[in-house]
Amino acid sequence: MFSFDLIIFIFPCVLIRRILYWRHWFSMGEAPAFCFDNLQNGFGLKPKGLETYSDVGDKTFVIGGADNDSTSYIGVKIYDKSTGKWVIPTVLGTKPKACKGHSAIILNEDRIMIIIRGSTPDDCIWFLEVDTKYVKEQRKILGTEVVAWSRGVRGDAEKPVVISGPSGVGKGTLINMLMEEFPSMFGFSVSHTTRAPRGNEKNGVHYHFTDRSVMEKDIKDGKFLEFASVHGNLYGTSIEAVEAVADSGKRCILDIDVQGARSVRASSLDAIFIFICPPTMRELEERLRARGTETEEQILKRLRNAEAEIEQGKSSGIFDHILYNDNLEECYENLKELLGLNGSAPTNHKPSPKGIDLPLNHSVSKIDNKILINCETLELEKASKNLIALDVSSLKGGAPGRTRGLIVYALDSFSDGLNEKLS
Repeated sequence: MFSFDLIIFIFPCVLIRRILYWRHWFSMGEAPAFCFDNLQNGFGLKPKGLETYSDVGDKTFVIGGADNDSTSYIGVKIYDKSTGKWVIPTVLGTKPKACKGHSAIILNEDRIMIIIRGSTPDDCIWFLEVDTKYVKEQRKILGTEVVAWSRGVRGDAEKPVVISGPSGVGKGTLINMLMEEFPSMFGFSVSHTTRAPRGNEKNGVHYHFTDRSVMEKDIKDGKFLEFASVHGNLYGTSIEAVEAVADSGKRCILDIDVQGARSVRASSLDAIFIFICPPTMRELEERLRARGTETEEQILKRLRNAEAEIEQGKSSGIFDHILYNDNLEECYENLKELLGLNGSAPTNHKPSPKGIDLPLNHSVSKIDNKILINCETLELEKASKNLIALDVSSLKGGAPGRTRGLIVYALDSFSDGLNEKLS
């Protein structure tokens, strides 16, 4: 039979241990943030095993367990205190896999930072967006409660470059010149399509070939920057494809039409938008005819489309810069100048740094824009570190793509300053 004497013995021991831990902090002149904010931030609130509760406004976000679709992902449900009802939200973005436990920290009242225990180094930091601009837009579109996942990435990445222009203006030639001169700096995203492969086309190289039902669901979930239906097949650029280029350490170039550029501009992707314009319509017509690859009807159709695209490119406010390709070499030099490449040696871009290797046992606290992770085991003994600090003051991007800009430091003790950045 279970002894109540055992409870009476254990409770004081646990309490004394916690008091001694807090005493260490107070002896340094300040208390840890979780002494006061643990209820708000959800630390230690695990009424059902691995769940955490985080209060944002009049809603409590319960994170953990499994979602409705699968037991392999972290689930999310919401308790609306204003109505007293539970809500199962629409969950957008790539979801983190089920884990052995996690910590939850509220940031800026619009997202919750999730630190996953016992995860791989590049998969341990996630963000659940609960009231960001993207979530608000999707909530309005879908007419339901929405949350969105975004994986955290250390360091930053160069802004993707969106290049648009009418057919025959020379944008493909300009892009090829960039790729040839700076092969280690730029990369293309691989588009998705629902059509069948042709000839020697390889999946993941020429296109990501996918089923229509899968692509339609991903489009609905906001995973595509832009898409279009061409001859009954869907084509599109996914956020994941663009992020994959950035993860490899390269700057992504997107060669898309004006309508696609409009969609990208409306997304959460922070990019540079450049429109390539012909000097005159007469010059464009001469270039199209010089190709010798199209019929008269096709040329006239391209010219009509070009007029509409040029008008939109100049007046829509989509594009940050307009370049006139009346001389290819001059236009290329102007393009390089816009991208910070003219007259200077290119920077050697390295792949995005890996994540941090967290032990299964750790505790988390928050002070201002610093998240402090206390590693409670000796698993980091080789680095002589027992405390990791995450600086979240410079976060960029977000759902449904990555959240970049995490700065990570290792400290020898609680009393150390935040002065040693992990490389």
